[in-house]
Amino acid sequence: MNTSAKIISRARAAEVAAEAHTHGRRVVLANGCFDLLHVGHARYLSGARACGDLLIVGVNGDASVRRLKGPGRPLLDERARAALVAAFASVDYVVLFEDDNVRGLIAEIHPDVHAKGTDYTAESVPERDAVLAIGGRVAIVGDPKDHNTRDLIRHILHQHREGPAEAG
Repeated sequence: MNTSAKIISRARAAEVAAEAHTHGRRVVLANGCFDLLHVGHARYLSGARACGDLLIVGVNGDASVRRLKGPGRPLLDERARAALVAAFASVDYVVLFEDDNVRGLIAEIHPDVHAKGTDYTAESVPERDAVLAIGGRVAIVGDPKDHNTRDLIRHILHQHREGPAEAG
C-alpha cells in the first residue's frame, strides 16, 4: 500500500476498525503531533503496533498542534506530518483530527488498545476513561521519554546560532 492510501478519513477509520473487529483482529490507536520525527516516535509506533493486529494513528491537525504546543508550531503542516507517519511500516492507517485529545476517535474507532508513550502511566492517560468505557485497555509503549521535539528544536537552533562544531 502506498503511503497516501494509508491516510484516511475519520469515517473510513471507523469502517476499517469495525471490519477488523469482525475478523477478530485487535485494533490499536496511537496518537500525537509528530511535528519533527525522532527516534522516540519510531519506537513509540513500533511498540504500539506490537499491541495488536491493526495500528491506526491519529495525527493532530495544525490548529490543534498550535493550541497544544504554542506559537511557531507546527513546523510541518498536517498533510506532511500525516505522510511521514504513514511511511512507517508499523502504521496501517493515519487519520487527521482537530480535537486536542482523542476521545472522539476512541468513540468512533473503538480500539481494543489505546497506546500512549512513556511520558504517561496507565492511570494518567487523559482518555483512559473513554477507553475503559468501550471495553478497551491502555498500553504504555516506547522507550523512556528522554528525547522530545521541543528539545530537538532547541538543539537545532543552538547549533545554527553557534555554527557547526569544528572537526577534530
